[in-house]
Amino acid sequence: MTRVLVTGVGGPAGVAVVRSLLRRGDVEVYAADMDRWASGIYLVPPERRRLVPAGLAPHFVDTVVELCAADGIEVLYPTVDVELPRIAAQRERFTQVGTRVASPELRTLETALDKLTLARACAHVAYVPRTELVGTPQAISGWQFPVIVKPRRGAGSRGVRVIATAAELDAVHDDEDLLVQELLPGEEFSVDVFADLDGHVVAAVPRSRLRVDSGVAVAGVTVQDERLVAAATAIAEAIGLTTVANVQLKLTADGTPGLLEVNPRFPGAMPLTIAAGVDMPSLVLDAVLGLPVPRHVEFVEVANVRYLEDVFLPACDVLPSLEPPLEPPLEQPAPEG
Repeated sequence: MTRVLVTGVGGPAGVAVVRSLLRRGDVEVYAADMDRWASGIYLVPPERRRLVPAGLAPHFVDTVVELCAADGIEVLYPTVDVELPRIAAQRERFTQVGTRVASPELRTLETALDKLTLARACAHVAYVPRTELVGTPQAISGWQFPVIVKPRRGAGSRGVRVIATAAELDAVHDDEDLLVQELLPGEEFSVDVFADLDGHVVAAVPRSRLRVDSGVAVAGVTVQDERLVAAATAIAEAIGLTTVANVQLKLTADGTPGLLEVNPRFPGAMPLTIAAGVDMPSLVLDAVLGLPVPRHVEFVEVANVRYLEDVFLPACDVLPSLEPPLEPPLEQPAPEG
């Protein structure tokens, strides 16, 4: 049995990885999150449930290394954006305790998580919308409005807004490390990509997000489109991807896929890709363990809808909080008179 630890199991990506690995008969899955109410923690037996500090906490990596050593973890799956570069930068520490990390290398993460660096790295292999850093001379003129302004770093749609006029763009301040980018008019797609440890892309599965609720796709469909597959494959190879990433593409007016961003982690909609025939969490485990991995994996077109699901357990099985209990307020003396 291979012991695996999945972090960030309060999110849909972590839950998807846990469920994928639980379907294998050769894996003991441990689940960790900063929140004792994270549903994914309770998908595994009580003795395999762990709490960890927030991904940005100073002692986060130290704690996870200690957990991996104590539990004999052979493979670690980090699934939260802020955890990825911190763990990747300390990969050697995990190796020393016998733990392999199932996520991209640090150089890939640094490229993908900096959208300006990503745009420049991929300009020679795919269509990249014009992207400039706010506050630089290059960003002042020559735009066809509307345009997009978004943070240079950061995940999802947080901080992204549409700018309709040059006057609005002039009013955007550069103290937030923002980018201004050409707005592509076509349909948007997400492509889940799995590359082996040599950087060979084994599968690229495009999907359309048909309905989104609070940033999470709740209905979608996989799409057989060679243009999307080819663009996502070229982008993954350009950034040196190993394991899994999600490539966000949007079509130009003539239907050419254009690069928006790369999320170098398992996406929340991973169950749809698994149902389409490409079980990426399981394939990653085989690759990391040095087991045979197919040269190519096909997928089928399939749609999904999502719904809430409850996990019931005795109240006494809920993990205690990592935070110390609040001290009761000091009793104030009653006013005289």
